[in-house]
Amino acid sequence: MLDKDDISSNPTDTPSFADILDERVSRRGFLSVAAAGAGVAMATSPLAISEALANGSTTLGFKEIKHGIDEKLHVAEGYDAQVLIRWGDKVAPDAPAFDPKNQTAAAQLKQFGYNNDFIGYFPLPLGTKSSDRGLLAVNHEYTIGYLMFPGMADDKSYMEKATPAQMDVEMAAHGMSIIEIKKTNGRWSVVENSPFNRRVSLADTVMRVQGPAAGHDRLKTKADPTGTRIQGTMNNCAGGKTPWGTVLTAEENFNQYFAGDPSKTKEAKNYARLGIAGKPEYPWGKVNARFNIDQEPNEPNRFGWIVEYDPYDPFSVPVKRTALGRFKHEGATTVVNKDGRVVLYSGDDERFDYLYKFVTAGTFDPINRAANRDLLDNGTLYVAKFNADGTLSWLPVVFGTQGLTPENGFNSQADVLIETRRAADILGATPMDRPEDVETNPVNGAVYMALTNNTNRKADRLDKVNPRADNKHGHIVEMIPPGGFGRDADHAALTYTWNVLLLAGDPKVANDNAHYNGGVSSEGWLSCPDNVAFDSRGRLWIATDGAPSAAKVADGIYACDVAGSGRALTKHFLRVPTGAEMCGPEFTPDDRTFFVAVQHPAENKGSNFDKPSTRWPDFKPDMPPRPAVVAVTKRGGGFVGS
Repeated sequence: MLDKDDISSNPTDTPSFADILDERVSRRGFLSVAAAGAGVAMATSPLAISEALANGSTTLGFKEIKHGIDEKLHVAEGYDAQVLIRWGDKVAPDAPAFDPKNQTAAAQLKQFGYNNDFIGYFPLPLGTKSSDRGLLAVNHEYTIGYLMFPGMADDKSYMEKATPAQMDVEMAAHGMSIIEIKKTNGRWSVVENSPFNRRVSLADTVMRVQGPAAGHDRLKTKADPTGTRIQGTMNNCAGGKTPWGTVLTAEENFNQYFAGDPSKTKEAKNYARLGIAGKPEYPWGKVNARFNIDQEPNEPNRFGWIVEYDPYDPFSVPVKRTALGRFKHEGATTVVNKDGRVVLYSGDDERFDYLYKFVTAGTFDPINRAANRDLLDNGTLYVAKFNADGTLSWLPVVFGTQGLTPENGFNSQADVLIETRRAADILGATPMDRPEDVETNPVNGAVYMALTNNTNRKADRLDKVNPRADNKHGHIVEMIPPGGFGRDADHAALTYTWNVLLLAGDPKVANDNAHYNGGVSSEGWLSCPDNVAFDSRGRLWIATDGAPSAAKVADGIYACDVAGSGRALTKHFLRVPTGAEMCGPEFTPDDRTFFVAVQHPAENKGSNFDKPSTRWPDFKPDMPPRPAVVAVTKRGGGFVGS
């Protein structure tokens, strides 16, 4: 959903991705397609779908569902969608039963948090590919007070009425949940009292700070004069998994929590670039000094990082990895490069912001898990510049180079990382249309980025033939590292090629200027791609956020091939209840379970705790709508997507 925090804070006029896309359209005039039978996408040219795909066939065998909006969740015929765990359900062994009208922070710290987003599945035992027993690591991005507590009509009412005790509940509901799950006779369940089950929260989890910014004066506060220990994490959106079996969770829209006047601080320019304007969407700063810049001017610098934690070790301390940069991270996808180094991709989810990658200095050790513990503390951060000739240049975000010098306010690599956005502005990176999840395809080695939308894209920034001004539907970009496909791809290279896989929107609406495979059905078109995932066959599964309710389209899951005759032929697999967002797509290793996160059901105008637009998933008069994780399986067994 496009909120206030998605409004651009980028003041630069660097040529945008849409400008570059337009130039390529005018010169080439068609979208690249897969070579028939080759099984990989060929970077031939970037823009309209070839006529060869007009009647393409897909490897996806399910019967797609219809567009629509109602109170329920819908999945393709022949599939079951089981609610696995909901907001307020038991996580810790001594967690009390959920009582929505008598919530406490103490209870919430032991219960499943709010607004589940990223889901990571980790097999048990560690090192196996078990698909019927494992751990789920789940992010809890943010809270919605008027849907959580009675007596609040809307956001304004919440800001006026929220009590300190309710604010404490919200802080406890942020963070992550780790739960053990098992599959018995085709049904999943949470393993109660598992030693792995725990909550990580904003309220009470202390985290270490490591990397170049650790201990820097700009991270020091009254509570932490060392600048190396931070209480909690917040606004954890998408994330990722490391090859050594840890979780990477991305701190995204942290700007919306801080009250006070940032213009009176030494960080005024830094905070303005991140949208920290002293107009918070949470009232916490009224009662908690941490969230009031007037009292703790450095506190915002302690958020906007990637946090790593070990789901297999309930006693481990999460770590904020500052070498990966500070911005509104969406996702943190890793791949082991052919030379053994690890490459991490992450988008900065805001209109006109950038795509990044990080390349480790050291190499991954598959034998010694402990040897990889601090691999993400040393390496090089890069930002992407998309060129009109179909190439992508990775620009190093390194102190002392290309204007990242004291003359521009950078006195160390720590300064560059604390102000990653401003550094990328100076380097001339390409502003994008809300870069969200970025995932690597396990089959062809290419990288896929979801660009959710950008309604601020105006015609005066585009060439005449560019169809994507006022880009309300978004698109997906395919990036191809050199060196071949699959394991031969060189993700550490400084130059890639790129294509547009699809331009979202309704093909029947001329102004949408949407492009898919020509065979896409009236139910198969999508809007606002957000999180993406791949099954083991390399097929792309797309979760949407912000589908047009006026067109009676709910957010949901769509899937498509990225090669062959079904390339970019999207099919509609699942849709969420009214007001909800689709998040966190994740497969078990055998592709027989597909986990998804349903976030903020009933977040519609006029809907609240007392009179919600849906009471999904319980549909009980004494229960409010509850964000939940859903396990999708094929009835009778089989692969998801067949």
